[in-house]
Amino acid sequence: MKVFSAKVEDGREGQDGKPSIGPVYRNLLAKNGYPSPDHDMSTAWTLFSSSVQKHPGNRMLGWRNIVDGKVGPYIWKTYKEVYDEILHIGSALRASGAEPGCRVGIYGANCPQWIMAMEACGAHSLVCVPLYDTLGPGAVNFIIDHAEVDFVFVQDKKVKELLNPNCSSAQRLKAMVCFTSLTEEDNAKASQMGIKTYSWTEFLHMGKENPQEISPPQPFNICTIMYTSGTSGDPKGVVLTHETIAIFVHGIDLFLDQFEDKMTVDDVYLSFLPLAHILDRMIEEYFFHKGASVGYYHGNLKELRDDIMELKPTFLAGVPRVYDMIHEGIKKALQELRPLRRWIFDALYNYKLSWMKRGYKHKYASPLADLLAFRKVKAKLGGRIRLLLSGGAPLSSEVEEFLRVTCCAFVVQGYGLTETCGACTIGFPDEMCMVGAVGAPAVYNELRLEEVSDMGYNPLGNPPFGEICVRGKTIFSEYYKNPELTRESFKDGWFHTGDIGQMLPNGVVKIIDRKKNLIKLSQGEYVALEYLENVYGFTPIVDDVWVYGNSFKSMLVAVVVLHEENAKKWANLNGYTGSLSELCSLSKLQNYVLSELKSTAEKNKMRGFEFIKGVILEPVPFDMERDLVTATLKKKRNKLLKYYQAEIDELYQNLAAKL
Repeated sequence: MKVFSAKVEDGREGQDGKPSIGPVYRNLLAKNGYPSPDHDMSTAWTLFSSSVQKHPGNRMLGWRNIVDGKVGPYIWKTYKEVYDEILHIGSALRASGAEPGCRVGIYGANCPQWIMAMEACGAHSLVCVPLYDTLGPGAVNFIIDHAEVDFVFVQDKKVKELLNPNCSSAQRLKAMVCFTSLTEEDNAKASQMGIKTYSWTEFLHMGKENPQEISPPQPFNICTIMYTSGTSGDPKGVVLTHETIAIFVHGIDLFLDQFEDKMTVDDVYLSFLPLAHILDRMIEEYFFHKGASVGYYHGNLKELRDDIMELKPTFLAGVPRVYDMIHEGIKKALQELRPLRRWIFDALYNYKLSWMKRGYKHKYASPLADLLAFRKVKAKLGGRIRLLLSGGAPLSSEVEEFLRVTCCAFVVQGYGLTETCGACTIGFPDEMCMVGAVGAPAVYNELRLEEVSDMGYNPLGNPPFGEICVRGKTIFSEYYKNPELTRESFKDGWFHTGDIGQMLPNGVVKIIDRKKNLIKLSQGEYVALEYLENVYGFTPIVDDVWVYGNSFKSMLVAVVVLHEENAKKWANLNGYTGSLSELCSLSKLQNYVLSELKSTAEKNKMRGFEFIKGVILEPVPFDMERDLVTATLKKKRNKLLKYYQAEIDELYQNLAAKL
């Protein structure tokens, strides 16, 4: 059996009330100690500035202009052009009174100005504080106040949210720079609040007129305070130093050097995951370090396919929901084929898969199958795709396997948090044993599992399960202004992630649950909600599901977002017409959904108390507009409860009446 990580310490049984801990694992490249860092690349600023010297003429940042409602082709700035603009923006910040250590907020969707503002912070030892593009004034107000932000760069669409009376902390701002330009009304409002306003062009001109020497940071200086969206409570400010980011990037270099297929300056990344999130941020840091290109989506996720076809990226990163939609789209197109062509596709799929499972790389497993069928799938992703990365939540084995076979590209999963500066485990390309898993520990951290007795997870069992704990050189410094939470998160030097993992015999990690999503029913039985949602999510009539229960109830209920196509098929077969919203009120459909959930539960050998006893049907997905999910589509359980409270109370009353 091929092994992908090195065991460097044995586990031990818990004693004196302390939990058992599993063995410590490291990346094979760090088996005998972490590799020496690259001292010439010790800050985020040196990663970028050295790349400018090596690749001044390379395309760096690409975007699409919208003229008269029409989206144009990609326009590019080179590394040298971007660097010159960054120097002017940095000079303007210093001329406005920004001193090293000052906090600078960036608020808006991904675009070149976002990156230039970020790099200008790096040039002058300023601290970049992303403000979530997907959070409302409440969180933005909290972050500006908590991080003591003095200057902010903002997208034109977000200016009104900053000037909203609810965003009272905006009054502390000294200056506001718009990615484009502000309206006269917004300028007047900001002026009344004592905030100086600038268009991007005006700020650039100010920097040209007042040139300042750069003040590069030291490795130990704070690079960014990145606030995690969180599924409850106020956002937490994760402090990441320049050294942490630089070491993470060097670790990716060492990891990728092992493989035959190398990243080159010709690689192109399509950026659409929020830059305020660690996943997209670190991918872009790495691309800039390599002198490669990043093109930004034009702002409408529903038209992402148009950006893909125009940009023709070689690399895509997404959360599982993105890949679920790609998978569903391909499956839907297959259903529309004639039976013979569908049979041919399935035969080619199984043939290629069989060779991949024998250890053949995807590009050698079946060139004929790729030519006859799968190049058409690749063409729908722009035709040049080389790597698909999934993060943010576990990707289902079914979807991952399907993409590995049909996309003619590497497909890997990673696992990490803002607190681990991105991926702390990462998958290996072309290793089919990693389907459904998130890979081995990254180069500069080590990992172990810790016992969670309430949930029955034992890291010394067979198989070993437990809470994933991480330590190493790419872990955050602290939660800003929150020493108590920092102490709670670190025990014996290990950061406790709150995620439950399984360590496979080959040294690969699989995510199976979330520690905080454990509830106890009134009969004393523990239920892992996220695990149940993952299982019930495979039911064909279900597009998404939120499972609910509490300690005062003996039964679980659920809000089920219907799979539109399958719900309408059921309606046609049962003689119903009407919109999806109208179908949701049908008791016959509710009973059908319950029976399908029961069937799924029985197939997966669930225990009786894990069966769903009542459902609320929902026609539209849980969304950020209603504040029901985070920007990475994780469910905000407290918000979901508040939103559906009346219907849940009624559902429990009806269930009690039937007893």
